[in-house]
Amino acid sequence: MSAGTVLAATPVIQIEWGSLLPVAVVLGGAVISVLVEAFTPPRARRAVQVPLAFAAVAVAGLAALDMAMAPVESSDGAAGGAVTVDPMTMYLQLAIAVSALLGLLVIADRTVQGEDAFAPQASAAPGSEYEEQTRKAGLTQTDVFPLVLFATGGMMLLIAAGDLITLFVALEVLSLPLYLLAGMARHRRLLSQEASLKYFLLGALASAFFLFGAAWVYGATGALKLVEIGAAIADGAGLDPVLLVGVVLILVGLLFKVGAAPFHSWTPDVYQGAPTPITGFMAACTKIAAFGALLRLLYTLAPSLNWDLTPVLWTVSILTMLVGTVIGLVQRDVKRLMAYSAIAHTGFILTGVASFTQDGLSGALFYLFTYGIATVGAFGVIALVREVDPEGHMRGEATGLDQWRGLGRRSPLAAGAFTVFLLSFAGIPLTAGFVAKFAVFGAAFGAGGVALGVVGLACSAAAAFFYARVIVAMFFEDASFGLGALLEGGAAVPKGGLGIAVRTLGLTQIAVAVALVFTLMFGVLPGWFLGFTDELSFLLLS
Repeated sequence: MSAGTVLAATPVIQIEWGSLLPVAVVLGGAVISVLVEAFTPPRARRAVQVPLAFAAVAVAGLAALDMAMAPVESSDGAAGGAVTVDPMTMYLQLAIAVSALLGLLVIADRTVQGEDAFAPQASAAPGSEYEEQTRKAGLTQTDVFPLVLFATGGMMLLIAAGDLITLFVALEVLSLPLYLLAGMARHRRLLSQEASLKYFLLGALASAFFLFGAAWVYGATGALKLVEIGAAIADGAGLDPVLLVGVVLILVGLLFKVGAAPFHSWTPDVYQGAPTPITGFMAACTKIAAFGALLRLLYTLAPSLNWDLTPVLWTVSILTMLVGTVIGLVQRDVKRLMAYSAIAHTGFILTGVASFTQDGLSGALFYLFTYGIATVGAFGVIALVREVDPEGHMRGEATGLDQWRGLGRRSPLAAGAFTVFLLSFAGIPLTAGFVAKFAVFGAAFGAGGVALGVVGLACSAAAAFFYARVIVAMFFEDASFGLGALLEGGAAVPKGGLGIAVRTLGLTQIAVAVALVFTLMFGVLPGWFLGFTDELSFLLLS
């Protein structure tokens, strides 16, 4: 056979760039951002990087919104089926874009003294003379922005992946920048680098599980595309134990990313050690992306494998809710408390996913959007609260629960905003969290998952205790912790000093305000949005 005959027989894959516009814009912006980092003078980089990052994510979000309003109808997807283009893809890409924009506001913010959340030189050894020199020189770490853009692009590609290869590539594209970003905190450098290393090692292990599972699935079905795998399962391959083991191994890789037990061990350490703006960005956007991939995988294979996968998902969901709630009750660090809160919420979302019904899918989509926005807002408030020593000097972030005592008196607006987010996480009526929990628990009961619903309700009620504990500490505990008493030397000072919301350029405050509006709006007027997610779930299942 001649070379010309071989080339003629090779199928030509058409790249539908219009369908890939949200992903292409973000990844293209990331490449341009790298070039800016390489060729722009250090003093001018921030002035270019910040608008570029915002523009790339905003344009991608607008493109996703436009495509969601007039979705592209293609049975083969884009790029030869490697990328799925449907309303759910556009919806989740829009959700990531909104959360990423709010996260970028917090990431780009600085105090009025010009200090951001990132180390002047991340490669400097913590406590070294070189690190002190970079701090005194006023260096800023602008390579944060291309890393955030690459992570965002990977997230958008992950939820659109139509085959296992694209799924794995997207998983790595979003993960590698996050491993680096987790180790770039300005304060508590050793803790930050430890978090980065743990995240990298455990993430590599999860990726190995995913690859091993993909190999088994390919061996059992001879297919890589999710649709073709689903068709092979329907034709009888679903009885192959090799296939079932492969699917479970793939689920391990995705469940690691959402922070489900028993694959959650990275979550509290990374949430605590990473720079707080990165923690908020990661907690919101990664969960949306990983759950989007999980939903597509499960609901593509569900018609033939739901009886096999339901016990696995039920076990993981119940275990995740119990671990997040029980261990969260004893936390004394606000960021670790939020980490276990995130684990518990992963279990709550899984109750809707495990129902394998339209209502469960609709509730999970609603939950992901509203939880992501509230999470960015909550970590935005945490990023504002800094330590104040007895002389009134600002230091690092104040994350100890004792440091938040009396915050409602010292910084009432920050404490009030954080209270609204905590009430939403607890599922209190008139907040988006209440509607989201009602949707997923209702779907679980409706699908016969009484055990899931009962455990979910019990854990939700128990979790309200540690949210209430933070609110009590902020507004009702020992008034002697007020800043005036502290400066007079008449109060017992917690280790590290008291927490107080610092003055910044105002970007974080904008992000928190927008998140508050969304959290309350979707709690008071959720009907139209629930109708929208219900329509999306119907289109996906059909």
